Amino acid sequence: MSQTDPSTPPPANPEPAAPAPSAPEAAANAAAPEAKPEVSPVAELETKLAAARKEAADNYERYLRSVADLENYRKRAVRDREDAAHRASTRILEDLMPVLDNLALGLQAAKAPNAELSTLIGGVEMIGQQLKTALAGHGLVEVSPLGQPFDPNLHEAIAQQPHAEIAPDHVSAVVRTGYTLNGRLVRAASVVVSSGRPEKPADPAEGVVV
Repeated sequence: MSQTDPSTPPPANPEPAAPAPSAPEAAANAAAPEAKPEVSPVAELETKLAAARKEAADNYERYLRSVADLENYRKRAVRDREDAAHRASTRILEDLMPVLDNLALGLQAAKAPNAELSTLIGGVEMIGQQLKTALAGHGLVEVSPLGQPFDPNLHEAIAQQPHAEIAPDHVSAVVRTGYTLNGRLVRAASVVVSSGRPEKPADPAEGVVV
């Protein structure tokens, strides 16, 4: 028999190995989610507050953009309306300028020493027709209803007189011409309305017994 060396320490007792987990325990451990760190209520409120502040800032920025867009639209609408009115006025004035030129020529001819009345009358009539044509091109239409039925929407009766040829409730005379602009009344025509045929005066010889 061999003798044990007293200087050699005895071998340490090995620790028993941990038993291996069973298959169901391993599957349960793998499927179990990792535990999330717990969030304090204060931190959650601070997060919500930051999100609300960001949303408020975004809404305020959109509001400022909307106000600026509305103001720009208002200015653009005013400018467009002014431009349209200016263009319309310019077109009317351009059509009236030739009338003014002819009127100046007519006045110059009337001041001539050898001016003839018939020539002046013809020139004035020509200028008047030119003026009517220019205004009609912009929607101005005369209301001169001689012989037509009286219309209170277009005519203003200033008198009623009998007339031998004009039927009752018809215009027997136009004192002042009326005008409509694009179908809308600008000035009613001042007219005299017929009340029918005048009554026949009584014959003084009638009723005399011979």
